[in-house]
Amino acid sequence: MKKLLKEFEEFINRGNVMDMAVGVIIGGAFTSIVTSLTDNIINPLIKAVSGGSVGEVSGLVVPGTEIDFGKFISACINFLIVAAIVFALVKAVNKAHELAEKAIGHDEEDEPEAAPDPTCPYCLEKVRAGASKCCHCGSDLA
Repeated sequence: MKKLLKEFEEFINRGNVMDMAVGVIIGGAFTSIVTSLTDNIINPLIKAVSGGSVGEVSGLVVPGTEIDFGKFISACINFLIVAAIVFALVKAVNKAHELAEKAIGHDEEDEPEAAPDPTCPYCLEKVRAGASKCCHCGSDLA
């Protein structure tokens, strides 16, 4: 039982799990803010534009059914706002990560490049490093 608890503790303390948990919590809180924005500000604007009153959208509801295009438009706007904010956050985190790597000195430009493949002096085709014969013309290589 102690081993199982120890493994569970190691799993929970991983960086990715903690980051995911924080992301889910912040995402839920942010979604409620965006939902409030669409319900209290954007929906009344849609209702005013479509000719309906604040309580009812006459132009966006199919009479006699539960089909409500206003709610669908609201959900689409809600999604676009959340997606745009998540995109901006991911972009900012990636930029911060790049700057941190550059400050530490782990930039990819600092890594030595692999030596280019040698070329055959006779046919000028690329051959594998360490080859003793050219695979294209068959000549001996030094």
